[in-house]
Amino acid sequence: QVQLVESGGGLVQAGGSLRLSCAASGRTFSSYRMGWFRQAPGKEREFVVAISRRGGIKRYSDSVKGRFTISRDNAKNTVYLQMNSLVPEDTAIYYCAAENGQAPVPPAEDAKYDSWGQGTQVTVSS
Repeated sequence: QVQLVESGGGLVQAGGSLRLSCAASGRTFSSYRMGWFRQAPGKEREFVVAISRRGGIKRYSDSVKGRFTISRDNAKNTVYLQMNSLVPEDTAIYYCAAENGQAPVPPAEDAKYDSWGQGTQVTVSS
C-alpha cells in the first residue's frame, strides 16, 4: 500500500477555484492509478475523477466534467485536482485514493481502491 496525504482544501466562494494535492509515499507511485472521491454531509462517498498510471487516461464524473482537471507528476509522487467554477454542491470532504489493478481505464468504484488519504475539506459558499 501507499500512504496518501491530501492538502489544498478550504473555503471559497461560488465561481472560485481550488487546487488539491495528494502526496504519496514510496517509490512505486507510478504503478498506481489514482482517483479523487468526495463525501458530502449525509451522503455516500462518490467518484469524482481518476487518472491512469502515466496520466494518459482520465475519467471524470458527469458532475465535474469541464470544471475539474486531474493531473499527476510521477517524479514528485503527487496527483492534483484543479477545481474551477465551484458551486455549493461541490462542498464535501475530498479524498484521494490509489488503485493497483490492471485494466487500462481507472475504476470509478471506491471498493477497488486500496489506499486512501485522510481527506481535505472543501467548502463552497453561495
